[in-house]
Amino acid sequence: MKKVNVAAAIIINDNRILCVQRGDNNLEYISKKFEFPGGKIEPGELPSETVVREIREELDMTILVEKEYIIVEHSYPDFHLRMHSYICSTKTTEVKLSEHISYKWLLKEELYQLDWAAADLPIVNALAKS
Repeated sequence: MKKVNVAAAIIINDNRILCVQRGDNNLEYISKKFEFPGGKIEPGELPSETVVREIREELDMTILVEKEYIIVEHSYPDFHLRMHSYICSTKTTEVKLSEHISYKWLLKEELYQLDWAAADLPIVNALAKS
């Protein structure tokens, strides 16, 4: 099974967390699902560097990585995902979408309102308990 290593940013501004929605995808199990933004870790790149780069590229935002959060291992039907997550902060709520179709800034108790990608649910659960 194909293995994919990614990093995701849990971006917080004024106690609200940024949630982004994927666009249409042939893989129904991730199509239009919400996720924490991020992307694939490039060779020689630290996961914490990945989130800064990906957020700048995908959302045109500057973030500060505060701390490592949890690592999620999840097997989808077509690939195995290892996702490093990081608590990050930002001074702005301005987002410019280039790869996602929508976004929401939610309080942690509101996160369950969204239809999340399965790999992101362990992060949602951990945030809800924190």
